[in-house]
Parts: sequence; structure tokens; C-alpha cells
Amino acid sequence: MLQIASLVSGYDALAVLHDVSLHVKESEAVAIIGANGAGKTSLVRAIAGLNRAMRGAIAMHGADMTHLPAHARPAHGIASLLENRRLFGEFTIEENLRLAETAGRKLRPGRTKFEWNDVCDLFPIVRERGATRVELLSGGQQQMVAVARCLLLQPDLLILDEPSTGLAPKVVKDILEVLGALRDRGMAILLVEQNVGIAASLTERAYVMSLGRIVHEVAGEEWRNFGTDERLAKAYLGGGREP
Repeated sequence: MLQIASLVSGYDALAVLHDVSLHVKESEAVAIIGANGAGKTSLVRAIAGLNRAMRGAIAMHGADMTHLPAHARPAHGIASLLENRRLFGEFTIEENLRLAETAGRKLRPGRTKFEWNDVCDLFPIVRERGATRVELLSGGQQQMVAVARCLLLQPDLLILDEPSTGLAPKVVKDILEVLGALRDRGMAILLVEQNVGIAASLTERAYVMSLGRIVHEVAGEEWRNFGTDERLAKAYLGGGREP
């Protein structure tokens, strides 16, 4: 489904990602892990179209997206939840979500549409506080609204950049339960996460990043036993500064 081949990307003329290749299959949950500065956020921004691809290719369902602007990528089946959430604080919860709903794409055959009631069932705050301005919500509540907005874009692939960062444990638990339900429903997920325990609980395999490169791919028993493998731990803890 998602194919990234030999991607070089960064900021202006500065390359931060170097020869990155990875893939995500239909209905697969995959993690990107690595220390701070490993290049994880830069990779998400490149997939979302916010960072320029200098070389290499990004494709979704076989369609080349390498040089598409960010606003055109949801039409190809990608919804991205970035660290800053990009919600409209002065708008209500419902207004934020209705904007996404109007931009919803045509579904691929066999996909089930996310309806308004589906989102309300996953996130009761949408039904209970729909008339509340987003700027008045807690960080955890805003994160829930941001995930709900992504779902109303009708994605085939949901990309999340550090969704647990800065949130209370109870909120993290609630969001992880929703993501698990989405995975079980067949939603493909690309989870960028520094917390290996969270990543392993949701995903089937992982790519380890260090200094802007994929240095290892982990799956199966190796992924489940990641914390006891000194070689992988060293790769995970290695990293540089990420702009």
C-alpha cells in the first residue's frame, strides 16, 4: 500500500533523511521507533508532504505522491496526526470535524466508511461537548478530536506521530484502546513512537531509525523481545539532533 524507496528529504538544502525505504501493507500496523533526533518526525513530515523529497519516491496504492503538496495527499488515502495536531482552536469540536467530513474522499472497494456516529462512539466527547471550542479542551481531549478528524477523512492509512507524548496515563490508555479497535477493524497504521512498550502493544513489526536512516527492521519474536536484545537497544538509543 505505502511504498517509500530510497528517500532523501530534509529542510531546504539540509538532508535529514538518508536513503530511507519502507512499506506498509493493507490492514497492517507498523511502528517507527528510535531515540530523540533519530529522524522519526522528519519522516512523517516527508510522507505528509510537509518536507521536500530531494531524491527517492513515495507511493500510495501504486500512485506516485513524491512531489504532491500536503493538501493533496489525503485524497490518496493518507491521514496524518502530527505533534501540533493542527486543529482550529477558535472553532468548536463539531466545526473542526465537519470540515474534515466535507473533505472526505471516495472509498476504495471493500472499505467501510467512518460515519459521524462511529466517531461519537469511539470518542464520546464529540457527542457530549461538540459545541465547545477546541482551545478550551485539555491536551488529551484535543488529541481525541484530532484522531476523530483523521478518521472522517476516510483514510486507508492512519499515521500518528508520538500520540502519547505529554498526555496523562488514563488518556493514553483510552487512545490506545481506540487505536487497537481501528487496527482490528482493518485500518492500516503507521505509528511513530519513542515508547517501545506502546509501539509493541499496537504493531506487528517495526523499523528502527538512527541518524536519519533505517538501521533495522524488527518483527515477530524479535520485536516482542526487543528490550532484551542489546544490539537492537544500542541501535534504538543511538541518534543525533533532529531539526
